[in-house]
Amino acid sequence: MPLNSVNTNVGAMAALQNLTSTQMDLSTTQNRINTGLKVASAKDNGAIWAIAQNQRATSGSLNAVKESLQRGQSTVDVAMAAGESVSDLLLQMKQKALAASDTTLDTNSRTALNDDFTSLRDQIQKAVDNAEFNGANMVKAAASNPATVKALANADGSQTITVAAQDLSLGSTALGGITATSSIGAQSTAASMITIVNSAITNVSSALSKLGTGSRSLASHLTFVGKLQDTIDSGVGNLVDADLAKESAKLQALQTKQQLGVQALSIANQSSSILLGLFR
Repeated sequence: MPLNSVNTNVGAMAALQNLTSTQMDLSTTQNRINTGLKVASAKDNGAIWAIAQNQRATSGSLNAVKESLQRGQSTVDVAMAAGESVSDLLLQMKQKALAASDTTLDTNSRTALNDDFTSLRDQIQKAVDNAEFNGANMVKAAASNPATVKALANADGSQTITVAAQDLSLGSTALGGITATSSIGAQSTAASMITIVNSAITNVSSALSKLGTGSRSLASHLTFVGKLQDTIDSGVGNLVDADLAKESAKLQALQTKQQLGVQALSIANQSSSILLGLFR
């Protein structure tokens, strides 16, 4: 190919190719700065984008896990509050039963103690009936209750954390012989009630211990899931986030290179006009 030709300008072609390449790199850099991502779509890097999308899905699923754990923890905490109230009421009932077991009491005193006892007894059922969170009651016996908590433990829902329900209603196994009709109207009844209430106090304490252990398990796993989600999000950032300081420096370099490319193309385009001087 002739070095001096008006039909084919090799220098201009080379300058144009370099300028086009520079402009493409400049567009990529500007896009990274605008989005903050070096992999914003599958066309940037298909494999990395796919990995990042999978990890984003996992991180999003962990939000549902955290909500399930928090909901379960709240349900258990409400049940524990009711259980603690039941335990306190049982302590007071024991005092009333012990006082009523005194053989020297007159009728009026025994009646007053029995009234107090039955009032405390009824408060137990009220506390149990109202220990409900989000439609679940872990301490009440009913068709769908007590409600055992089964909170999600992982992103694919294959694992759960279970906290068993504890029936603390009147007539339940935990409360033994304390029913909706229990009373201490007679000295013999009061004496036997002391043993029954002592057994109920022990059973309720055991039930509260199980609920407390379950609540701690939920809280501990909730903390772990939060840390796991943060780690996954950080990992996704390592894969797709752009180094803005580096991209900023690269932007300035490419802008300078673009200006030089434009000048080089202008010079190359002038080479054909120089040939005119040969024909003067």
